[in-house]
Amino acid sequence: MKAILALEDGTTFSGTAFGAQTECGGEIVFNTSMTGYQEILSDPSYNGQVVCMTYPEIGNYGIAPEDVESGKIQVSGFIVKNLCPYPSNWRGGNLTLDEYLKQNNIPGIQGIDTRKLVRVLRSSGAMRGVICTGEVSAEEAVARAKKIPSMAGSDLAKVVTCSKPSVWTEKAHILQPKGGSFGAFKVVALDFGVKMNTLRRLVELGAEIEVLPASATAEEILAKKPDGVYLSNGPGDPEAVTYAIETVRKLIGQVPIFGICLGHQILGLAMGAKTFKLKFGHRGANHPIKNLDTGKVEITAQNHGFAVEPGTLPETVGRVTHINLNDNTIAGIRHIKYPVFSIQYHPEASPGPHDSYYLFEEFAQYARSFRQARKG
Repeated sequence: MKAILALEDGTTFSGTAFGAQTECGGEIVFNTSMTGYQEILSDPSYNGQVVCMTYPEIGNYGIAPEDVESGKIQVSGFIVKNLCPYPSNWRGGNLTLDEYLKQNNIPGIQGIDTRKLVRVLRSSGAMRGVICTGEVSAEEAVARAKKIPSMAGSDLAKVVTCSKPSVWTEKAHILQPKGGSFGAFKVVALDFGVKMNTLRRLVELGAEIEVLPASATAEEILAKKPDGVYLSNGPGDPEAVTYAIETVRKLIGQVPIFGICLGHQILGLAMGAKTFKLKFGHRGANHPIKNLDTGKVEITAQNHGFAVEPGTLPETVGRVTHINLNDNTIAGIRHIKYPVFSIQYHPEASPGPHDSYYLFEEFAQYARSFRQARKG
């Protein structure tokens, strides 16, 4: 079946539909990873977005059950140059990408010039768009794209968060590198759209994890007597998640805190900084980050469209610890007094490199020290 991708600026692409034969809309973004499409599809941080993969062939290793990052596909739609119809994977993965999208009622489009699409997005910035299947005119598709809500100002954490508290016990996959155990410590994870592998990483280090909805108050969190609080990744505009900003503000100084991506942005806002929307975001598995404390460069996995605005973090409260070497945006912050820190990338490496695994170990050390100090 024919399909059309239309952007709000009037740009259109004609291709072939795959996945569900339906229409979708959202913010059109691109990811430069060569692998990891299943983790990308199921990452809640992509809620409300249509993702274009820049690598030309996608779907060649199928769908492996243990590679999901949430309970379902989270993207609104999927864009590829070439869809592989015959996957091969020694781990299983016999389900095709086409079948996976159909099972989750998510449409895709293939056969378009993804290089041109990326050039448009890099020049004009991420923009709203739709994938339409069947006989839909370019003019009508563009009109539909213009009606899609803007990502700026959208609180999507409330859309993807869990509905009730739960306990997480699953460990990391056997193929993933293992760290040492730090002994038992209790973590409350605030779910803004949490990726499963961040929780798996913490369990490997000894964490006993309870996941709470994004709306949990500081009083509810502290009543759990955690040794640390993890602020998860997630989709949308951090400034719109006002309830979480207030919660985190009350938690600072009460318990060790570690934030990733949206959790990092929310922590920055709670510490008095501002955030802004990036032109086209950072999404891929090879972004260089410099640790300003050690001088070392880490290759990282990233997925975000907002960032903490440089020069807005009060020096009396916090400091910048990491920067993105591609554009010098802030990639890590730390409180100057309390064991509170966050980063604007994904150390759980799902998919991606493992250079930043030490951050989980650092959080575990803070949590264990807090636990021991509280016990006297």
